Amino acid sequence: MAKSKFEYVRLFETEDRLIPNCWIVVRIDGKAFHRFTDSHHYMKPNDERGLNLMTRAAQNVMEDFKDIVIAYGQSDEFSFVFHKNTNIYNRRGSKMMTNVVSLFSSSFTMLWPRYFSTQDLQYAPTFDARVVLYPSDQNLKDYLSWRQADCHINNLYNTCFWKLVQERGHTPAQAQERLKGTLSSDKNELLYSDFKINYNNLPELFRKGTILIRCKEGVSGDTKPTTDGRQMTLVGNHVHTKARPSTVVLHTDLIGKQFWEDNLDILGPRPK
Repeated sequence: MAKSKFEYVRLFETEDRLIPNCWIVVRIDGKAFHRFTDSHHYMKPNDERGLNLMTRAAQNVMEDFKDIVIAYGQSDEFSFVFHKNTNIYNRRGSKMMTNVVSLFSSSFTMLWPRYFSTQDLQYAPTFDARVVLYPSDQNLKDYLSWRQADCHINNLYNTCFWKLVQERGHTPAQAQERLKGTLSSDKNELLYSDFKINYNNLPELFRKGTILIRCKEGVSGDTKPTTDGRQMTLVGNHVHTKARPSTVVLHTDLIGKQFWEDNLDILGPRPK
């Protein structure tokens, strides 16, 4: 490659290489997504179209980055976990972060018409991203547990909030005041006594978020097509939705031990 006298400016670039033997999490979050969802008439408190669009965009990311071993999403965020031994981009954090968030954002935009066929995209959505390192398996499990607990807490609050607004005629300020200082048990009682809703019977997609893992070879179960051409596979007590050849979508608990006992390969050695 020809050199020039200007090439010295490359010396100003920094090598933000991540330390080895740590799990790498790239988490993307929607920027000003309250305004985005209002502008695009999302259904409250949960819009299944929007959640499925987020999942499909995340699957595109996992399809492209083979070193991602698990991803977890809820609301307007998704966390992508790279294997602790990955050497992608020589473990340069900025390269990993920018490539993941740019692919996710472009996928979200391109796939929009498939999920919101009657709603044109009013303006380009924006997602930010960060990279966090977790040195131990337990640290990583606790991180994912934290995000799933956050999903439950937010969904329980939002379900109560929008029931008060939509069915009781409360203003947003009145609904906030009604829920101020309440515990989870209080919110569950509110839903049951006022709206005859058992929170535990709401869709697991809303309560537990979305887990993406690699499709295992030799997975057996009852398979049937869904309305959009995907396959649903029942394995044990969980429904596996194979939306792309290499990923399985789960809406299940990952805080307890059972998920990790059933999926030992996630934290195991990376296959060659």
